[in-house]
Amino acid sequence: MVTMRTTFGEIKLALDEERAPKTVANFLAYARAGHYDGTIFHRVIDNFMVQGGGFDTSMKQKPTGEPIENEADNGLGNDYGTIAMARTMEPHSATAQFFINVKDNDFLNHSSKSMQGWGYCVFGRIVEGEEVLEKIRAVPTTSRAGHQDVPVDTVIIESVTVDDDA
Repeated sequence: MVTMRTTFGEIKLALDEERAPKTVANFLAYARAGHYDGTIFHRVIDNFMVQGGGFDTSMKQKPTGEPIENEADNGLGNDYGTIAMARTMEPHSATAQFFINVKDNDFLNHSSKSMQGWGYCVFGRIVEGEEVLEKIRAVPTTSRAGHQDVPVDTVIIESVTVDDDA
């Protein structure tokens, strides 16, 4: 279990280490290193997803480690309330950024081991705090620092703590 404290409240996540071992290990390493503390949800698209974990409150991108292997072929779907790794067009480019699906996004699921088919790796789901996700998804957005869909009022990820470490 992981607790994500935001300016809107807490979200508790159950991670699926069995089906996404490399992805979970990567996310936990960033969490334990304090990487997510003080980052923001920099991309919020109601009826799609909320994305965070990569930018500070000044919209400055934080440095990351090496990209990880995409484990999207693990059978987990991009359903409402699931957390998945964000990446570029390159399938194996995920580092620290993640997103939480605010609806079932089947088109993001793995369909083949091709550039178009890799999909986005789901590695957990919300078990508490759906009301926080609902508040975040509804915030007004604007364009800022060359990015679209940025919340007008910053939504800060204050901390991500691994409950086993407490």
